[in-house]
Amino acid sequence: GAYHSVFKGRGMEFDEVRPYVPGDDVRTIDWNVTARVGQPYVKRYVEERELTVLLLVDISPSQDFGSGKRSKREAAAELAALLAFSAIGNDDKIGLLLFHGEVDHFIPPRKGQKHALRIVREVIATENVEERQLQDRATSAMPAVIRRALAKFRNKRRSAPTRQTSINGALEFCRRVLPRRAVLFLISDFIDEDYLGPLRHAGAKHDVVAALLTDKREQQLPPVGMITLQDAENGDTILVDTAAPEVRKLFAQQAAARAAGLRSNLRSAGIDLIEIDDSDSIVEPLLRFFRMRERRLRR
Repeated sequence: GAYHSVFKGRGMEFDEVRPYVPGDDVRTIDWNVTARVGQPYVKRYVEERELTVLLLVDISPSQDFGSGKRSKREAAAELAALLAFSAIGNDDKIGLLLFHGEVDHFIPPRKGQKHALRIVREVIATENVEERQLQDRATSAMPAVIRRALAKFRNKRRSAPTRQTSINGALEFCRRVLPRRAVLFLISDFIDEDYLGPLRHAGAKHDVVAALLTDKREQQLPPVGMITLQDAENGDTILVDTAAPEVRKLFAQQAAARAAGLRSNLRSAGIDLIEIDDSDSIVEPLLRFFRMRERRLRR
């Protein structure tokens, strides 16, 4: 229910003209209509509340990690479902962009419960690229600018396939296909580099909200002896002695420093942050975010 009050529409839209009554602001007088009918008329405006919401969901391999009851990818799906149905309940348009190293799949923003269900299915789906390309034959009905952007990114993906996270690529795609201001939810574990500049540019045009997905084992190592850790995105491995207290301490310090750096960078870029642990509730951090936005709007 808090969703409706924390995002602004596109501003004031013209609704109609009506006869002037004492107390109306003279600046709203429509002089053309007034001259034509011989008596004063004023313009009436209403707030345009309809929003375009786009979910940018990271589906790189690191999202499949989870040490508890669900993976980061499953947490992303739950968060996307909550946001999609909140948007549809408010009669907003909702769209989806799945990305890893490149754009994987794009569903243009539309309204309707069936459309929201399609978005939720796509987030949790495991189809390969070829199957998604068969689905995307429907893109022939999309505007030309979107078809060209999809073709550009797919051709690039074929020539240089990669699954490592590229937030820059997702934001560049948004720049091409979103001509008007929108609300962007960037759902990722942010295991990436050199994306702060493009994120700042996106925040200058759109209302961008970052949703950081984490897992407790990415912050603290349990003392279980010698283990092999693998980077899910580039395949690198390292042998770690988790029985050594100094190793666990260093790991925790580096994880905390990374999280603190991300918070600081997003704050400096004017980007709001939602932090979600994949083993905890999705609803509580989302509600805290909505309450924070409400307090800020009241100031």
